[in-house]
Amino acid sequence: MSDSIVSGKRFGIHRRTFLRAGAAIVLPTVASAQEIFPDKPVRIVVSYGPGGAIDVVARIIAEHMTSTLGKPVLVDNKPGAGSTIAADLIARSAPDGYNLLVTGMAHSVIAELFPQVTFDPSRAFQPISHLGLMPFVLAVNPTLPVTDYASFIAYVKAHPGAINCGSAGPGSSADLGEMLLAKMAGLDFVRVPYRSTPAAMNDLVAGRVGFMMDSQNVLVPHVKSGALRAVAVTSIGRSRLVPDVPTLDELGLKGFEAGSWQAMLAPAHTPRPIIDKLSKAVETALADPAIQKRYTDLGYQMPRKVGPEALAEFLAGESAKWGPLARATGTGG
Repeated sequence: MSDSIVSGKRFGIHRRTFLRAGAAIVLPTVASAQEIFPDKPVRIVVSYGPGGAIDVVARIIAEHMTSTLGKPVLVDNKPGAGSTIAADLIARSAPDGYNLLVTGMAHSVIAELFPQVTFDPSRAFQPISHLGLMPFVLAVNPTLPVTDYASFIAYVKAHPGAINCGSAGPGSSADLGEMLLAKMAGLDFVRVPYRSTPAAMNDLVAGRVGFMMDSQNVLVPHVKSGALRAVAVTSIGRSRLVPDVPTLDELGLKGFEAGSWQAMLAPAHTPRPIIDKLSKAVETALADPAIQKRYTDLGYQMPRKVGPEALAEFLAGESAKWGPLARATGTGG
């Protein structure tokens, strides 16, 4: 046997031995990285601006997660383009648990409203947990000559295509709720998009838009101050915050239910132990009586189920519910 063949065999033996040794070094390193997670601050990117329902609940949960995980959990708002700016950022982030997305209903209709995005919303993310729900209030500026839902419907129908309606942009939960209202009540109005709920609300209070449907925590304080007038709520049961305001279901739009929901997602391929640790931190936050009281005081509802599998099922149901409406009537970017 030639020296070259022998050398080749020897090289092969040493190379295999080296690879086995390398695996013994690398694999525990990956495992230990998951075990010590997090060892630096975690960033939650919120798909809408400060002050809206999604941002508020993200900050409530992030504050509690900071104490549970032992590292700062920071909130970073990246609004715009119907939530796709934030989603694209997280879809391209390393799957290591340090960059997360908190978003809402718009995420379930990205494919319908924004076919130009470079990521597949059904494949680019890994569910962590549902965070909460926020029913809407349908509110008008008092300069509109309406006092209740019936007069509101009559006025909008008498002025087709002339009344402005604000929202946090195409695909936002408020925008989809308003589209559902237009479909079920037979209304024709102008949808005016904003970068955030507070920006739309400011123009509603100022009278630059006539009405909007959005989160109780944002609109109810202005209803109570007299700056806005509530004509309906969008939950099936009446709101604890405005118990005298009837539901759209009561008022004849049978089965009408819309609201903001909030969910936490990670980039696809994030290791399951990290997903589980994050999900457990969320579950711990939602089980805290102090957090539950804050939810109640602000008008939020607790999610019916928590955890990755429950969120995956919830997202599939939301896509099935809102996707056809978005395709039929939505206008993306």
